Amino acid sequence: MSINTDQETAPIATPRNGSAGNVFRSFGSLFGGANNDNNSVATRSSSGDGYVEFGMQDPERNGRTLGTFAGVFSPVALSMFSALVFIRVGYIVGNAGLYITLLQFIIAYAILIFTVASVCAISTNGAIEGGGVYFMISRTLGLEFGGSIGTLFFFANVVGSAMAISGCTEGIMNDFGPDSSFGVAVLPGGPWWSFLVSSLINTCMLLVCLVGAALFAKTSVIILGTVIICLFATYISFLAKGATNDTIPDASNATGFLNYTGLSAQTLRDNLGSHYGVDYTSNSKPVDFSTTFGVLFSGVTGIMAGANMSGELRSPSKSIPWGTLSAVAFTFVSYIILSFLMSCTTPFATMQKNYLFLMPINLWPPFTAIGILTATFSTGLSNLIGSSRILEALSKDQVFGSLLNFVLSGTWKGNPIAAVVVSWCLVECVLLIGSFNIIAQINSVLFMLSYLATNLACLGIELTGAPNFRPLFKYFTWHTCLVGLLGTLIMMFVINPIYASSCIILCLILVIALHLFSPATQAAQWGSISQALMFHQVRKYLLMLDPRKDHVKFWRPQILLLVSSPRSCCPLVDFVNDMKKSGLYIIGHVKLGDFRAVEDPEENQKWWSFLDHMRVKAFTEVTLSRSIREGVQHLIRLSGIGAMKPNTIILGFYDNEAPKDFFQNGSSPYKTDDFNNGDIQSFPIRRDGEPKHFQVQEYVQILCDTLRMKKNLCLCRNFQRLDKNFISISKHVKFIDVWPINIFNPTSGDPFDMVSLFMMQLAVIMLAKWKHLRVRIFLCEAPEQRTVGTFDTQAPQMEVFSKMKLEQSLKELRINADIIEIQEWSRDTDFSRLARTVKQYTAQADETLLSDDDDEASEDKLNRSLLYMQRANQIIRQRSDQTALSFVYLAAPPKLSVPDFNERSANYVELLTELTAELPPTILVHGVSTVTSTTL
Repeated sequence: MSINTDQETAPIATPRNGSAGNVFRSFGSLFGGANNDNNSVATRSSSGDGYVEFGMQDPERNGRTLGTFAGVFSPVALSMFSALVFIRVGYIVGNAGLYITLLQFIIAYAILIFTVASVCAISTNGAIEGGGVYFMISRTLGLEFGGSIGTLFFFANVVGSAMAISGCTEGIMNDFGPDSSFGVAVLPGGPWWSFLVSSLINTCMLLVCLVGAALFAKTSVIILGTVIICLFATYISFLAKGATNDTIPDASNATGFLNYTGLSAQTLRDNLGSHYGVDYTSNSKPVDFSTTFGVLFSGVTGIMAGANMSGELRSPSKSIPWGTLSAVAFTFVSYIILSFLMSCTTPFATMQKNYLFLMPINLWPPFTAIGILTATFSTGLSNLIGSSRILEALSKDQVFGSLLNFVLSGTWKGNPIAAVVVSWCLVECVLLIGSFNIIAQINSVLFMLSYLATNLACLGIELTGAPNFRPLFKYFTWHTCLVGLLGTLIMMFVINPIYASSCIILCLILVIALHLFSPATQAAQWGSISQALMFHQVRKYLLMLDPRKDHVKFWRPQILLLVSSPRSCCPLVDFVNDMKKSGLYIIGHVKLGDFRAVEDPEENQKWWSFLDHMRVKAFTEVTLSRSIREGVQHLIRLSGIGAMKPNTIILGFYDNEAPKDFFQNGSSPYKTDDFNNGDIQSFPIRRDGEPKHFQVQEYVQILCDTLRMKKNLCLCRNFQRLDKNFISISKHVKFIDVWPINIFNPTSGDPFDMVSLFMMQLAVIMLAKWKHLRVRIFLCEAPEQRTVGTFDTQAPQMEVFSKMKLEQSLKELRINADIIEIQEWSRDTDFSRLARTVKQYTAQADETLLSDDDDEASEDKLNRSLLYMQRANQIIRQRSDQTALSFVYLAAPPKLSVPDFNERSANYVELLTELTAELPPTILVHGVSTVTSTTL
């Protein structure tokens, strides 16, 4: 019998020393905090702004010194200016025209605004530690999506750094190359010289990262001020400088010169429409809407720069929204003004053929050179630093297991040297592409994918209705998330369908790889939005799953397996997992005790660990009760939810055999030490010689309760002998046997009653798992089918008729089985006499084991019934030499209301024991519901 009989209960749980601190430290570490000392558990509330942050140290003591302007506004504005502001706005306006340029800026900034809303919502929903956007995405979307998007975000920063370096190189070559704007031709021309200059710039950035990256971060305000001064100087130059002829060299033609008109209505009219030409920096590749938008968007992808500084901000929840939104607004206005002034002063041909035309038209050309160098160098350096920090975070999170352990080993004084070097090498590889515009398209697609993930994370949390999602930033809804998500997805394919498809496929490959190979403990620690989404959907479909609409065509076993100690029933647990046929599978356990005693809080965790060890797809239900019977009643009534309720109850057999410990048996495939804790075993097991904790009468009462609740009943015996591996490779084991005769009451009635059909259904289910076996159905002729005077005439006709009926029924049910005829029940005179005795000994009319006439319930008739069961057992055993599994008809137990129930129940189990002795793994089946259908 596989029902728990353990009467011990867990003591009341008491907090250990420092448990409260451990709880708060765990909460802080969950949000990425690296500091686990006692100071890190303080709760702090700001004054006046209404936000609260948990799990962080005091800002001044924790090194959080940056405010909104220096920590968010400056990095975001610098990243959004990057190489675009001085190098590529003219390229966009000259090809697309003013109208299309303004439309592209509106589209790009609309996507950015919606994404910023999602970033602000996530960043104000809890304590934000170091890690920035990768931290937010990974802790929101979970390990699989967070790790894959974080990896692509790392590559996006690498490509962004290469793009900025490429822009910086373009400016240097224009200043000091063969066609120097200053007349100082120091550097020779050619693509390899440009690559050499790019490599030198990249190496300088490497040195800064290795030596003074923190100092650079603190000087971002000064760098931004320099860029703004150079930008205002450009604005003034447009307004102050008039037409200049033959002063702007033609970059596409070494001997040519380009025109500049100054403020001119005619120039503005010419520049309103598009004049797409070719890109002279990429082998005269044609320019269209997608290429110009890709370059434009690549220059404004810096909205995450402020969020990436979350570890250094005094107040991330306040600074990230305000700083990011103000920087977005400032750069948008700056770009619109710059585009309008270019359209009013510069012919489109000039903008198409010299992307650095701003330098010769500037009142003081070095302003433009300084702006280009500072903007591009700062953007490239920040991306290089960001990529190295993301790689370090991926390594710390063990996203790829031990693959990135060298990154942590290569850290010196908090500086991830190895991560910086890896990022530097990848930047060098990207620089081999050469063309700024091609690199810009790749950069745009990668950053758009990270924006898409951010919007997806926020949308998912909002749709799930998680109570803990209460962001302080209120200017967003699921509509903004959805628009941002669709906008980024569409524009990814507008920029370059090949790059977009490749990135999405790479992301999906990473998701699958991380799901299969990443450590499960990390996923459990972070939490995953997939769990919230699944809960939301499962709840919705459970409400839609109406049990009143069930149809027999779609019946499947929904099983409740009652077990005592998992140690003794591993083969049965594994077998039932195969028999559930994609149905519900619940493992139930009754723990004896009193509800005044508090349960062990780790009890459920042990059972989930057992399921993981067994690799079965099941749920567990553990109940505490004063008796086994009462606990089983609770489990049968309350297990499952809605229409997902068990319809089949499976129990182990009540016998006196000593349970076998499959956790410690040396030859067992289920052997493990995971559930042993010193001398105390997590799952106790009854040892040989120890008494059972409940009597046979209670066992039979459980069977009666099961049938009274209209549940199908299965009793499993000899499953300690089941070896699935041996069955799969053995050529000797060939059959699954079905014995559809009620051995307690062998009659000539219809052998295809509800119980027999239920047995056949289960046999066919197992045949789908053990495809190399065949089903055998044993047709047993009842004794009264052969009577005196008709032995030689009527009997053969009835026998043929019965077999034909069986074959026809199997054909209608689409069951492929061999029919084996058994005549011992009728032709063996002694056996037939014993069968009639047991039929008299049983009263199946009222489904009781004994008749109501106590005078006939003699010891002699019991002995005769036992002899009959032994003979039936011998018949079955003789035909089970090559049998993997047997299904045997289970007669109903005696009713609870009959007299002498205790005696009758003991006799009932004794007869079943004789019937199933020494058989292969056997399931005694009593079905109460229709499970087969012959209709479409």
